[in-house]
Amino acid sequence: LTSLEGAPNEVGGDFDCSHNRLTSLEGAPNEVGEDFDCGFNQLTSLEGAPNKIGEGFYCSNNKLTSLEGAPSEIGGDFDCSHNRLTSLEGAPNEVGGDFYCSYNQLTSLEGAPNKIGGSFDCSNNRLTSLEGAPNEVGGDFDCSNNRLTSLEGAPNKIGEGFYCSYNQLTSLEGAPSEIGGGFYCSYNQLTSLEGAPSE
Repeated sequence: LTSLEGAPNEVGGDFDCSHNRLTSLEGAPNEVGEDFDCGFNQLTSLEGAPNKIGEGFYCSNNKLTSLEGAPSEIGGDFDCSHNRLTSLEGAPNEVGGDFYCSYNQLTSLEGAPNKIGGSFDCSNNRLTSLEGAPNEVGGDFDCSNNRLTSLEGAPNKIGEGFYCSYNQLTSLEGAPSEIGGGFYCSYNQLTSLEGAPSE
């Protein structure tokens, strides 16, 4: 497939157009009841994506530089990993499941969803700060393999584990105050554990 022209306007279940040669989502259904998967294509933009998706939205392994045009409502996971994103502007405000934006070229989390029901993975990017990170994360928060020198901007409350290994942290100032699972900060340049969660 090189085009979605002629696709139905509304699909009650999944819509899977992954592993094709799509360069555009123009012609995609407006509403998808379950998952929408456009991964492994040659997309440079999400313009034309469905407005409403009942469950997950998967656009990994493309050539996206922006999330502008992404659906505003996602009931399940949102996966935009393995792209060329430099910003999360255009991401949905709320994601019911997990949010994956790992393996991109992000230098900032500005534009990230405000609330994530599941886990948030922004590992393997070029982040120097967590400013703009979601306020609430129900599962794990993974910001390992970045260029962080500080944890300022991290969510206050994380439902499960917090992963910040392989960065350039010298202090844990700004770390979440409440973490439901483990705290992993190996392979940094810590000289003190000031700022570590108290519980």
